[in-house]
Amino acid sequence: MKDRSNMVKVAVVGGEGIGPEVTAQSHRILNWFAAKRGVPVTLREAQYGLIPYLSTGKVLPEDTVEAMDEADAILWGATGGPETKEVPAAARKAGSLLSLRRKYDLYANLRPIVASPALAGSAPLKAEVLKDVDFVIIRELTSGIYFGEPRGIETLADGQRRGFNTEQYTTSQIRRVARAAFELARTRRNSVCSVDKANVLETSVVWREEVIALHKEEFSDVELTHLYVDNAAMQIVREPRQFDVMVTGNIFGDILSDCAAMASGSLGMLPSASLGPVDRFGRRKALYEPVHGSAPDIAGKGIANPLGSILSVAMMLRATLNRPEDADLLEKAVQTALAAGARTADIAEPGATRLSTVEMGDAVLSALDRVAGREREHA
Repeated sequence: MKDRSNMVKVAVVGGEGIGPEVTAQSHRILNWFAAKRGVPVTLREAQYGLIPYLSTGKVLPEDTVEAMDEADAILWGATGGPETKEVPAAARKAGSLLSLRRKYDLYANLRPIVASPALAGSAPLKAEVLKDVDFVIIRELTSGIYFGEPRGIETLADGQRRGFNTEQYTTSQIRRVARAAFELARTRRNSVCSVDKANVLETSVVWREEVIALHKEEFSDVELTHLYVDNAAMQIVREPRQFDVMVTGNIFGDILSDCAAMASGSLGMLPSASLGPVDRFGRRKALYEPVHGSAPDIAGKGIANPLGSILSVAMMLRATLNRPEDADLLEKAVQTALAAGARTADIAEPGATRLSTVEMGDAVLSALDRVAGREREHA
């Protein structure tokens, strides 16, 4: 019997739209690793969104808050969709994903961009552009224009309406996310590209100067380059293989990471990890989620791609559970399933058989059994 005192606690929050559908498959994957590989994890399901609001008046009910507060990691689905109209704006804001990022100080968002050779035929970019693409975008997640004050909407004296937001960054906010990028680069190909708009924005001038200073002080062994955000967007679709680790601010990272989905075949393929600071015990709060949104147009149809959520579990295995071999195993199983022709609608070539969300989960679980079996044979 497992010692539950050593178990890693994971709150599973499916949320809204297709979130519960894709997260259900990730839940199955985590159960497989617990049963077949002895991964010390205990899972607690919790609700978010319209359903709990209708019964409790909160999109984040107390039970869900408790589950997330106690958890070492949160496996998140999605938020948003038509149902947001049925929840007052104040209640929605109080339980928003932005508020959770701030509460847990999840300042570093990691989004791996890996092009699968098996998806070359259905990817929107040419196969030669996608060859050997493997980079990570690190987006600063708790500062910048999404959190800056003042912000609001006002009516001017002449009757016009004006909306305003504040973009701002401090030395410490810049340096901690840049440090995360440099440290990650040392485990990869030792190259960081910092993205800003320093030719226009004072915020970006400070960003670039602080990144350069930190590099000189602590990370001179890592190659550092700089791009303006407009050029970075072009380079991501022109020659994405040139990047190793890209670090940028909140709004630029939001846009560039969705742009980079084109270098992986589909937005449904992209995982992410949002990491907080390391505490005195060496632990850090983390939230794992697919990059795609709630996709209300296909919610409830059972056709959503769960691979972004499943690959987020691989990130959890690596970063929270410290099981890099198991993370590698899961990533290999996903590629094995894709190589065998497993496709959901968003990544299917013309004429290809399209799997449901559950069937894609089945395909990955079957591939896990096969890949793990081969590894045992060669051990």
